[in-house]
Amino acid sequence: MPLHRHLGKGREFARTAGDHATDMFAPLTVIGRGLRHHAGWAKGRWQATPKERRGPTLFLSAAMLVGIYLLPHGLLFALVGLMASAAWAGRAPKAAPAPPAPDVADVKLAALYSALTPYLCGPEDANPLYHFEGSYKNAFGSWEFDGEGRLSRLELGYPAYFTDTEPAARARIEQVVQGKAGRAREYRFDWDEESNRLRITALAPLPTDIAAQRFVAAPGEIVLGFTDEDGSARTIPVHQGGATAQQPPVVWRTGPRSSEPHLLALGVTGYGTSSLIRSIALQALPYGDLVVIDGAGTGEHACLVNRPGVHTVETSLHGALAALEWAAQETERRLTALNTARHTGTPLPEDLTRPLWLLLDHPTELGELAHAEGRPDPQELLELPLRHGRAARVTVVIADDVEARDRITPTVRATTRARVLLGPAGPEEGRAALGAPLDIVPAAHAPVGRGYARIGNGAPVRLQVPATVDPLDEEAPAQLRDAVIALLPHRDSRTEPASAAPPRPDRPPVVPPDAAAPVRPVDLGKTEPMIRSRPIS
Repeated sequence: MPLHRHLGKGREFARTAGDHATDMFAPLTVIGRGLRHHAGWAKGRWQATPKERRGPTLFLSAAMLVGIYLLPHGLLFALVGLMASAAWAGRAPKAAPAPPAPDVADVKLAALYSALTPYLCGPEDANPLYHFEGSYKNAFGSWEFDGEGRLSRLELGYPAYFTDTEPAARARIEQVVQGKAGRAREYRFDWDEESNRLRITALAPLPTDIAAQRFVAAPGEIVLGFTDEDGSARTIPVHQGGATAQQPPVVWRTGPRSSEPHLLALGVTGYGTSSLIRSIALQALPYGDLVVIDGAGTGEHACLVNRPGVHTVETSLHGALAALEWAAQETERRLTALNTARHTGTPLPEDLTRPLWLLLDHPTELGELAHAEGRPDPQELLELPLRHGRAARVTVVIADDVEARDRITPTVRATTRARVLLGPAGPEEGRAALGAPLDIVPAAHAPVGRGYARIGNGAPVRLQVPATVDPLDEEAPAQLRDAVIALLPHRDSRTEPASAAPPRPDRPPVVPPDAAAPVRPVDLGKTEPMIRSRPIS
């Protein structure tokens, strides 16, 4: 008989013997599995029993065993019951191990690679980096995920023929990446055009619990808000969450030596442009005088009425035009007095060195009303303060809706080199508002006061404006309202506590006729020719 037949019969005999052994010892296997189950259960119960209860439990168990031993046929019945329960507990076979969870990188990065393929795949590319049957490991260089399984950092390559210099092409890729990585966070996109690499970084959220307070800043420095650690060269102490923390600020420097003497803030409706105006007003009041124009007429700045240093808070078109005409004449008066002091070598008067702030909230709404009534646009009266305000120590701050940027005059856009954009805005809106492309994609739902700032020719940085609510708004949190009230200058007719502020004159001094050219007084419809604070009707 050939050898292979002997081997075949041997394998068949062994297989048959194994099947019979399995059938013979199957009850023992079931009982053994049940006994292991009982032993594991008993061990778990013993470990879960407190130490002070283990002694009584052991005593009761021993007493029960002794009682079973003393019963007639007790051990036999106990053994039969144990075998029956073990057979019942071990009747089910051992569960198969659960398959391992899929790698989060394989799932999410593969989906991102598939989403980018239609935009980065060239039909004539012989060796495409992105194709529908390819792997993400060929295009993605490195990646990181946080503890929650969300993408935190990614570096990928793209073909050389991709038009990475076009904003529309970039925006399309950024939108796809944000959609797959999560729209609840902000992402910074670093395009390396030389090496065809794109680095994506998920940015940590900025603190939103910083209320209005006295910030550590020099006179003429305005803290617009707070940003990332790499967006500022210094940190300042702030009261945050009941403690003092160090946060990097976004500082805007004003005054004669500033290259960005005026600011333009645009924002989506409801994202805190009026809060930014209030924050700037509270920081400027200790060192300067204010003229506030509330173009929306909603009373957002009524808390500044009748405050020391606030000349007027205007909400009507007539009052706004009169106030801005006075501001233009005041700018001209200051320039004349400054030139006279420089030519004669005399010290500058105190009223010339004290800054004058023109805060305009939604002036385009007054412009539409002025156009309907045939009156001059209030923005036209800002030409002199905007062009010569740095020398005359006059600072202009304009806040408006991002949708009204087309109604802003070219003079305002050309002279406001400090820019702020609040709220989630697209790439085109960000470029138009900040004057530079924004390399950060905003989150779909941003908190109030979140935006971006660009001072002069610097790169845009993230910004979180301090929570500066309207203290007259009863729906605002009481803690935030009290923080704003504590910063307001004190009047005897008010009940708020006084805040530390240097003394200021009630009105700007009048220049004698021989010291400056005669100026036609502006009639504001009040008993005095000088602008005085008045309550909003």
